Order: sequence, then C-alpha cells, then structure tokens
Amino acid sequence: MMMNKITPDHLARSAYLYVRQSTSDQLVNNPESRRRQYALASRARTLGWQDVVVIDDDLGRSGGGTARPGFERLLAAICTGGAGAVLANEASRLARNGRDWHTLLEFCTLVNTLIIDEDGIYDPKLTNDRLLLGMKGTFSELELSILRQRSQEALRLKAVRGDLHTSVAVGYLRSADDRLELDPDKRVREALHLGSVPN
Repeated sequence: MMMNKITPDHLARSAYLYVRQSTSDQLVNNPESRRRQYALASRARTLGWQDVVVIDDDLGRSGGGTARPGFERLLAAICTGGAGAVLANEASRLARNGRDWHTLLEFCTLVNTLIIDEDGIYDPKLTNDRLLLGMKGTFSELELSILRQRSQEALRLKAVRGDLHTSVAVGYLRSADDRLELDPDKRVREALHLGSVPN
C-alpha cells in the first residue's frame, strides 16, 4: 500500500532530505541522530529516487522563532514543484511550530509532494494521511510546550530556594562554596580598577 503512493510523477522530481538538530550541544553530543538522518538518503534511493537533495543548513538552529534558511529552501523547492518527496526521521520534526508545519502540509498538498519518515509514506492529499500528519504535528508542538513549561517551573523553584545562579560579572569568580570573589588574576583586577577611574 505504501509503495503505490509513490508515482512516476513523484520519482521524476527530487527527493529532499531535511537534516536538522536544534542546538550546537546536540551537534557535539548526539552525532548518531545526524547519522540516522543522513542515512535516509539511502532509503529515498531504495524507494526509487535517483536525485536526492540534502538540506542541512539548519544544523544547530532552533525550530522556534529562529530564521531557518534551510527550511526556506525546502519550502521553495516544494512550491516550485521540484520536490517529489520530503524525508525526515520524524515527519513532525520538519517544522517545530504549528504555523510552519501547516504551511508545509498545505504546500505539499497543493503540488503533490509526499512526506516520508521512518514510520511511513504520507500523501497529504489523502484524508487519513493528512489526519495522521496533523496529529504528529500537534503532539510535537505539545511536547515542546510541556518541556518549556517544566524548564520554566524548575528555574522558578530554584529562584525561590535561592539556588538560581546566572552568569558571574566580569572580574568575579564563583568559589567552591558558591560565593562570589574577585578574580585572583592580578591583571584582571588592575583592568577593572583602571576602568573605574574617572576621566
């Protein structure tokens, strides 16, 4: 059933692989996720695509509110009819806010572009596929909202306890017993002293 969603029209266009990780920390500490995402190029070829375009311009960029040139390139390729399919490890990771997600779905529907992830092949023109994609997007947005709420509540509770520590001002260091002390480096202290002398 999945294979018959892929038509010669889809295969005549390119398959676009959208690779992203939200933070530079993920880039450093989670290379396996990136490897899995790049491996989807092989899946696209197995499914019959000869031309696979990899867009990885958005590595290290958050999906929420930050400009994402890679995502813009992807939308442009879809709108011009150049994309027969868009691949991602998890379809809802293509866009991390409702506006971008629904824009992507609308464009894919209008120009007959498939969405493919590890779970399946989706044709946004089909009611059941559209419903499933909509739910995936909604759950992804809910997950982000819950994570954000938990993080803010944890910060609030730390502040209430007096354990919330932000960055330390230049010229000071945090001691082992969590006190602020002048930097022991004589040059740093002299530079601070020079900066405080009136002209």
